[in-house]
Amino acid sequence: MKKYTVGIVGATGMVGQRFVTLLSGHPWFEIGALAASKGSSGKTYAQAVEGRWAMSSKMPENIADIEVLDASDVDKVASGVDFIFCAVDMSKDETQALEEAYAKAECPVVSNNSAHRGTPDVPMMMPEVNFAHSQIIHSQRKRLGTKRGFIAVKPNCSIQGYVPLLDALREFEAQKVLACTYQAISGAGKTFDTWPEMRDNLIPHISGEEQKSEMEPLKIWGEIKGGVIVPAALPLITTQCFRVPVSDGHTAAVFASFAKKPGIDEIKSLWNNYRGEPQKLGLPSAPKKLIHYFEEENRPQARLDRDLENGMAVSAGRLRGDSQYDIKFACLSHNTIRGAAGGAVLTGELLCAQGLI
Repeated sequence: MKKYTVGIVGATGMVGQRFVTLLSGHPWFEIGALAASKGSSGKTYAQAVEGRWAMSSKMPENIADIEVLDASDVDKVASGVDFIFCAVDMSKDETQALEEAYAKAECPVVSNNSAHRGTPDVPMMMPEVNFAHSQIIHSQRKRLGTKRGFIAVKPNCSIQGYVPLLDALREFEAQKVLACTYQAISGAGKTFDTWPEMRDNLIPHISGEEQKSEMEPLKIWGEIKGGVIVPAALPLITTQCFRVPVSDGHTAAVFASFAKKPGIDEIKSLWNNYRGEPQKLGLPSAPKKLIHYFEEENRPQARLDRDLENGMAVSAGRLRGDSQYDIKFACLSHNTIRGAAGGAVLTGELLCAQGLI
C-alpha cells in the first residue's frame, strides 16, 4: 500500500487531537498539514493547543512544531495532501460550504462532522456495515463536477454501539428499536477540568442527538437508487440521550423486536462471528473482532471495556428477553475513537483500499 499524505482540518479541537494521536505513526497515512481557525493559524501546533491538550497520551513530538494553517485557505491546505480528515467546530452551513470547497479543489474529504450526513449522495460510512455505499461517490463526483474530490462522512458517535449489533441480526428483520444512550463528556469536547459541573451530575438532553440517533441508522441500512441513498423504512427507532459523568465511552440500553424472533444463543453466535469488509481486508485500524460479548452481569463498563482493540471494538452484555420487546441488551463503544476519529480513519483506509482515493 502506498503512503498517503493527509491533512487534519479542525486539528486543535478534541476530535482533531484524537486524529493527531491516531495518525502519528499510522502505517498508511502521514500527516502533511494541520489546519484550524484563523486564531490558531501561524502558530506551531503545540502553541495552538497549549493548555487545551485533552488526550491521556503525550502530544507526538514530530507534530508539536508543525505550523498550523488557516482552514479557510483551501488551496494551500489541499495542495500539500492527498486528502483531509475534517473535524471543524463551525455551523452546519459553514461546514457544508468548507467541505464542498475542499472537494471541488479535488481534495477528498473524510468528515467527522454531521453537516453532510443528510446529503443524499454523500456516503455515511460505518465500514463493517455499509462498505458498498462508497460507490455513491461516483454520482456525487458528477454532481460536484470533480474527478478526485468528494465528501464521505462517518455517522454519529451514539449509534456506533448498537448499529453493528443490530446489523448482525438483519436476517430477523428488526421492526422497532428503543435505545437510551448514556454519553460521555468527551462527546461534547469536554473534560472534567473544563466542565466541572458534570461531576456528580446527569443531563437528560443533548441537542440534536436523538434525531441523529433515530434517523442515521436508516441511511446506513439504505439502498443506492438513482444516484442517491434511499434510507430504509424499518426498523422504527426511538431514542433518549443523556449526558453522564464519564470521561470516554458511550453506553446504550437497547430494546428490539423482530419480524422473526431470534433465539438468545443464536444472537450470541451471530455477534461472536460478525465480520465486515475491514476485517476481510485487514485494514490497519480494524479490530480483529468487532463485537465482544460479556457474560458477566455487570459488563460492559466504560472504564474496563472502552479501550478494547485500541478503542475500535464494540462490547455488549446483559442480553435477555423482555416483556415489551423481543430482546434487550447493553452495549458500549469508545466515542472519540470508534465513534469519531478512529471511525473516520477506518473509513479513509477503506476508501483507499477500494481505490476511491
